[in-house]
Amino acid sequence: MLYSVLNLAVFVVLLVVLFRQQKSEKSLSVRVFTGLGLGVLFGASLQFIYGVGSGPITDTLEYVNIVGSGYVSLLKMIIMPLILVSIIGAIVKVKDTGSLGKMSGSIIGILLATTAVSALIGVFVSNLFGLSADGIVQGAREMARGEALETRLDGLANVSFADMIRSFFPGNPFADLAGSRPTSTIAVVIFAAFIGVAGVKVAKTQPEIGEIFERFVDVSQAIVRTLVRMVLSLTPYGILALMTKVVAGSNVSDILTLLNFVVASYVGLALILVMHLCLLAFNGISPLRYLKKVSPVLLFAFTSRSSAGTIPLNIETQTKSLGNGDGEANFSASFGATMGQNGCAGLYPAMLAVMIAPTIGINPLDPSFILSLVAIVTISSFGIAGIGGGATFAALIVLSALDMPVALAGLLISIEPLIDMGRTAVNVNGAMTSGTITSKWLGHTDGETFASDNEASGELKNG
Repeated sequence: MLYSVLNLAVFVVLLVVLFRQQKSEKSLSVRVFTGLGLGVLFGASLQFIYGVGSGPITDTLEYVNIVGSGYVSLLKMIIMPLILVSIIGAIVKVKDTGSLGKMSGSIIGILLATTAVSALIGVFVSNLFGLSADGIVQGAREMARGEALETRLDGLANVSFADMIRSFFPGNPFADLAGSRPTSTIAVVIFAAFIGVAGVKVAKTQPEIGEIFERFVDVSQAIVRTLVRMVLSLTPYGILALMTKVVAGSNVSDILTLLNFVVASYVGLALILVMHLCLLAFNGISPLRYLKKVSPVLLFAFTSRSSAGTIPLNIETQTKSLGNGDGEANFSASFGATMGQNGCAGLYPAMLAVMIAPTIGINPLDPSFILSLVAIVTISSFGIAGIGGGATFAALIVLSALDMPVALAGLLISIEPLIDMGRTAVNVNGAMTSGTITSKWLGHTDGETFASDNEASGELKNG
């Protein structure tokens, strides 16, 4: 008990260090990287002193997680209100409902296309590293996880692609605003788009009412965005706690056992990131400047492992730092958190399928197998991220569609958090890439904002 109290005292001191940085008007990027570094050092120190899974670490992380999970919960709290008012405001201000289809079609098209390429990258790295399901040792935890996944798959057997598409529509928008369904985020986007279009139509026939509605939307946006900035100012504290939990709770021996898969995964994720940057460069967008501006978002996604929780910071960065249009920022952040995730729904299922293929007599380099795999991965990526354990769920769907055993996903339970950090960052970057390119195509990008040195949430320097 004494050790736990001492550990928590050190954690409080680290929080005070971050608070003083905030008071001294350090930029958000500096405070975020400081929180990351302190979290890694503190977590590593706990594991070095006590050993993974020890009582003092468990007790300490229980209270440290109050800060980390509390911050993620606050982010989730502002997701639905932010999406609702931002998309309505974007449509009302643009007053061009005709571009709505082009915008959403472009974003979804880019997300799905990059997911297909990500699957091919998964095939490439799996064969490059010679990954095989035969090389993974199955322990008690992994067996239990595999059995649970098979049970879960039985419950999902009757869910068709058509059912998933139908679930996108907001039958009860108030329930979706409460996040009651896995696809609630997309449903809120659709609901907000309908309200925005209705507002535009009313403004054309009844200008006075239209002006009142537009002022109401402006006030709502001002309040919600202020709320967002209040929550985002807590980002360094959240990252400190989240990173402490990840590092202190990681099992080094498990990581070393599956090191080949970990390295292959991160090589694949790096190649996907390069693909994103090449797409940006091809469209006349500086990759280096882009990376500099989005680094705080990717860093938070990496530590939080939550694509949905990153939506507010994603939108804030796209509009305030990259100069993307409000519509593109909100649509890409929302759709990118619930479909076409390059890391979770693209790379990961493809790698698992290639690993299993030789064990059931399939040549992983067979063109017909690769084409089938890429097609299934792309189609099944709809709605994946909105369901808890997005990568695992994607793997279940893909492996089942290919008539492969699904238990392998349970074999990787010990290294899941380590890989999931990189996957989440790539997922979020894919969403921002689709929004940035679409905004550029539609001529909605503010070139001066992108060319400036503004960083994400730069106005948060004073807390």
